[in-house]
Amino acid sequence: MQSDKSITQTATNSPDKAKGNPALKVIISGGGTGGHIFPAIAIANAIKKQLPATEILFVGANGRMEMEKVPAAGYKIIGLDIQGIQRKAIWKNFAFPVKLLKSVSKALSIIKEFKPDAVVGVGGYASGPLLYAASLNRVPYLIQEQNSYAGITNKLLGKKAKKICVAFDGMERFFPAQNILKTGNPIREASVAIVGKKDEGYAKFGLSAAKKTILVTGGSLGARTLNTAVMAGMDALIAADVQLIWQTGKFYYKGIIEKLGEKYHPNICITEFLERMDLAYAVADVIVSRAGAGTIAELCVVKKPVILVPSPNVAEDHQTKNALALVNNDAALMLSDMEAPEKLIATAIGLLGNDSKQATLINNIGKMAMPNADVLIANEVIKLTLPTL
Repeated sequence: MQSDKSITQTATNSPDKAKGNPALKVIISGGGTGGHIFPAIAIANAIKKQLPATEILFVGANGRMEMEKVPAAGYKIIGLDIQGIQRKAIWKNFAFPVKLLKSVSKALSIIKEFKPDAVVGVGGYASGPLLYAASLNRVPYLIQEQNSYAGITNKLLGKKAKKICVAFDGMERFFPAQNILKTGNPIREASVAIVGKKDEGYAKFGLSAAKKTILVTGGSLGARTLNTAVMAGMDALIAADVQLIWQTGKFYYKGIIEKLGEKYHPNICITEFLERMDLAYAVADVIVSRAGAGTIAELCVVKKPVILVPSPNVAEDHQTKNALALVNNDAALMLSDMEAPEKLIATAIGLLGNDSKQATLINNIGKMAMPNADVLIANEVIKLTLPTL
């Protein structure tokens, strides 16, 4: 097997590059949520860092957030008119077969016109049609499976994938073992760069360095259960003289502020969105979060005691399986969505007072960190293209 250095040199010295043309042409497909989009952009950036002349095209789903976030990151994107299977509103699935066929047809046209050397699927609605089109055209493709339990589409497409990059052990249950590589999930480097930032963080959130701090984050949209749990435990937090950074999400912020006011208590910082995740991580003594794969990847690098409350509103209960991968290694605590409203704040306050348990969680979650996933995956993408260079 070639070293990563020799791979880069091979690509850099290719005839195309010498002529001033892009060394590679790569399509990255998928999206739908930040958990898919941010890793996709991280992979693209890592490829461009190694081979700046590479031409990268994104393929996403019309109406989804990738259509805004990807251009903002400096990349071109084409949208497919595709949706997922609606499990709660069955009637909405009547248009699915037509949209799927149209999306596959458009994906085939994209492959024919762009002529990629390789395709990367990161999950999300658009990933399936694009990877299927790549397989029909014998374009090598790589799947980046972020969760500990593979979805139906990835399981089917994984049979012909040249490489499946995973973040959890035991993925041979879903994919050919010889094609699996454990790389971890790409993370936002700026979000986990927390060293030496505590003072800045306390100043940012108006908190005291002399008190313990809990961070509760439900993602950009927010998590109803986490917000309900915080409201239910507010008196206990104040009685314990514990500080709280509470990221409510945009769906819930206005209602919470109307009830509590913007400056409810000196120990409580209520915010709709955390623009500086690094500062929130830096000052947190305990972190409460959902269990999305991308979030877990960041938490492993941050190395703080974590309580995970998996969302029940995801396909195939991915988040519970992600959380259990940590819990089974004594690297995190977990409460179910049903337990959280009653038990979450008491559990967090209890963990703040248990130095021994904190030390165990910190040590074990740190062992699971894989901070260079974007580079490892980029290297695998480049390897796929070697026969064409």
